[in-house]
Amino acid sequence: MSNVFVIDSDYKPLNPVHPARARLLLTQGKAAVFRRYPFTIVLKRVVEQPEVQPLRLKLDPGSKTTGIALVNEGNGKIVFAAELEHRGHKIKGSLDDRRAVRRNRRNRKTRYRKPRYLNRRRKKGWLPPSLESRLANIQMWVARLCRYAPIAAISQELVKFDLQLIENPDITGIEYQQGTLQGYEIREFLLEKWERRCAYCGKQNVPLQVEHIHPRAHGGTNRISNLTLACEPCNTAKGTQDIAVFLTKKPDVLTRILAHVKKPLKDAAAVNATRFALFERLKAVGLPVECGSGGLTKYNRTMRGLPKNHWLDASCVGMNTPVTLSHKGIVPLRIAATGHGRRRMCVPDEFGFPKQHKARKKTFLGYQTGDMVKAITPKGTFEGRIAIRHRPSFRLGKVDIHPKYLRCVHRSDGYEYIQKGVRHAPPHV
Repeated sequence: MSNVFVIDSDYKPLNPVHPARARLLLTQGKAAVFRRYPFTIVLKRVVEQPEVQPLRLKLDPGSKTTGIALVNEGNGKIVFAAELEHRGHKIKGSLDDRRAVRRNRRNRKTRYRKPRYLNRRRKKGWLPPSLESRLANIQMWVARLCRYAPIAAISQELVKFDLQLIENPDITGIEYQQGTLQGYEIREFLLEKWERRCAYCGKQNVPLQVEHIHPRAHGGTNRISNLTLACEPCNTAKGTQDIAVFLTKKPDVLTRILAHVKKPLKDAAAVNATRFALFERLKAVGLPVECGSGGLTKYNRTMRGLPKNHWLDASCVGMNTPVTLSHKGIVPLRIAATGHGRRRMCVPDEFGFPKQHKARKKTFLGYQTGDMVKAITPKGTFEGRIAIRHRPSFRLGKVDIHPKYLRCVHRSDGYEYIQKGVRHAPPHV
């Protein structure tokens, strides 16, 4: 698993240690558990002149999942890895539901409501709540990791730099198209768009080839909208046939492919709209920020023979990537953004009428919904997230437990954590 973060009694970050070393410090009473996720211990003394090894925080921002990796550039070891799942799509759905309820209520002839429009101003740099949530999640975790680890620099996957022009300012003609990163950007986009599977047979984990939907022999172009992915047998079988002829016996597949070609690029647009805003917020941290393109990330990962996933992509971001990356034994921390609850004071039904009023107090007896607790009861030991009730009986999974048996392990912070493939029970609402 990932290394354990260490801070001294003055809350200054030290070098992360192996879990076995952290376990020994806890057993000897030299340290105490400071935080469960990410696991952090605090020493019971002050380290006057600590010899820390600077780490580089690498980020691979995505629309649904952001890869996070802490890399020691000196020895190429990945110290910490995580995958942060955003809730931008859920926020967009909640806003759509609220909009529909409000429109239904205002369209009813209950009373006159003065129309309101053009009376709201948006500050400079405003982003929709679904995009702002993505930035806030990344920004919060960058600040949190900077408190627990000696981070000296940040690398972010941002834009495509013209590396050929930097290396050879006099490059011209066809040489410009035949550089080291030729084709990596287009292939990476197609892999994301077609979900890394053959468009014709649906196979995964097989070598894929770039395929022209409308054959070039019949006037097809190299535009992105005319490209897809196919395995070698399907690509050979299709040849120069028109896609309608090739998929005559599979009309459902033909309909799916033609619809997917016209599918809006919501995820790509979300990343494109937030990348520069994230870059500006990272610069405000006060650390040097390095930028790299998606093609460079894939090139680094391919040259090092690493498998495809979010946290390994993050470790390969930027030019400052060690020649050899050591990721043996690293188990990434899965982080899913869940939010801090709802702000509305009542829950409407499908017609827009209030059906349930929200409790005025968010906490009860020192607990709140989403807290991770451990309960040792006469019926057994339980661990997971609780849902509070305003009576001495809290819900833990499918069991009602009295608060006197509870011990808080991790306070609710708007995220759900998964480690070693074990998913804790989600909070009941």
